[in-house]
Amino acid sequence: MPILPKQRDTYPDDLFDAPSFSDGHWIAFYTLSRREKDLMRRLEAAGIPFYGPLIHRRLRAAGGRTRSSFVPLFPGYVFSRVDDEQRRAVLATNTVARWIPIADERMLEHDLRSIKRLIDSDRPLTPEARLEPGQAVRVCSGPLRGLEGTVVRRRGEERLVVAVQFLNQGASIEVEDVDLERL
Repeated sequence: MPILPKQRDTYPDDLFDAPSFSDGHWIAFYTLSRREKDLMRRLEAAGIPFYGPLIHRRLRAAGGRTRSSFVPLFPGYVFSRVDDEQRRAVLATNTVARWIPIADERMLEHDLRSIKRLIDSDRPLTPEARLEPGQAVRVCSGPLRGLEGTVVRRRGEERLVVAVQFLNQGASIEVEDVDLERL
């Protein structure tokens, strides 16, 4: 059982289901140390759309105890689609170190949708900090059908890596029971 229940990491819930907002632009907010969840709570209270992917993590503590919590997949980053007034409101929260405009918003939104689908699949995820070149593939069947990524080998396992190109980071799952096709 996690210490705290998982807080909302997407606001509104249909952020990626609905057509893109007509106003505003995607921005990556780089938070002060360990303030991602605080920023997400403040954005939700202000009604500002955001996505800050959280994943389940189990850690062994001294004495053999296992602790469970939800941690940011991309430490320090919360993505938001805001106009100038909302951006200023976010900066006024005193949780943001800097904001980074997104050059290719369509690519970022596509990557974030893919990451969300991967997290929603409830499979064990491994954060991938440094992406390596590998074979580009698409999932052919199952709940992840249509998802595109790269196959890499880690510690004797083949894994499917789904990346956010803007950050050069991503997440991966095992591909032993996933039907893949080359792109």
